[in-house]
Amino acid sequence: MVGIIVARTGRQLQRYTCDNQRIVVGCIPYRLKSSIKSSIKNIEEELEVLVISAQRKGKGVLFPKGGWELDEEIQAAALRETIEEAGVLGTVEGELGKWCFKSKGNDAYYEGHMFPLLVKEELDQWPEKAIRQRHWVSASKAKESCQYSWMREALDLLVTRLESTPPKLDDLTL
Repeated sequence: MVGIIVARTGRQLQRYTCDNQRIVVGCIPYRLKSSIKSSIKNIEEELEVLVISAQRKGKGVLFPKGGWELDEEIQAAALRETIEEAGVLGTVEGELGKWCFKSKGNDAYYEGHMFPLLVKEELDQWPEKAIRQRHWVSASKAKESCQYSWMREALDLLVTRLESTPPKLDDLTL
């Protein structure tokens, strides 16, 4: 059981690249449908991912992400952001990749790192519950509705990884 979680605020501890791009980290929270336990056929049909609403209304859905701070390991930062924005806990797996992208909200450029997160627990309360909605969707629906092409690329990499190395059945139980 998790106690009250308070979101970090401010940017004084944020990491930046040498050319002043803010470094952000995030996760693709995922689970596999219960039928997967009997046999793994088509991962993409069995895969569900958790998407969250953007803070600005009408700006689509995305995967949780945010700033990587100086006092954190990269995977711990990705998990923290996922807890703050999506309210889920789980196992952070190996990095899917690194992308450089331009913000849709301003002219800033970012370096983004994404990780898969095998969800083990959904929290009833989380720091951004009042400003974000979360929804489990199929991988194909997430690709259609995700506002960032680099996040869709990360999802494709997750699907490829799961097809080549599916999770162990013991890891799938919530």
